[in-house]
Amino acid sequence: MPRPTVAQLAYGASTVIFSTLAMLLLSQTGSGVGIAVIALAALALGLLVAMTVPTQRGTRQEAAGTAPEGERVPTAL
Repeated sequence: MPRPTVAQLAYGASTVIFSTLAMLLLSQTGSGVGIAVIALAALALGLLVAMTVPTQRGTRQEAAGTAPEGERVPTAL
């Protein structure tokens, strides 16, 4: 499993923090069970956001369709 990037960590952490605050303020819960459910939901949402952040898939040369220097590119006949 690849390591998460800085962008994935930042998006996931900010999602957890802001969604927890929003859900606590909107639900106005005071019970321990309600707070635990909200915290678990926020963690799940943060994980979902972190895993769906697009990652860089290659170098600029690969994205442009050119091969690195010294590498042969097969041609179709």
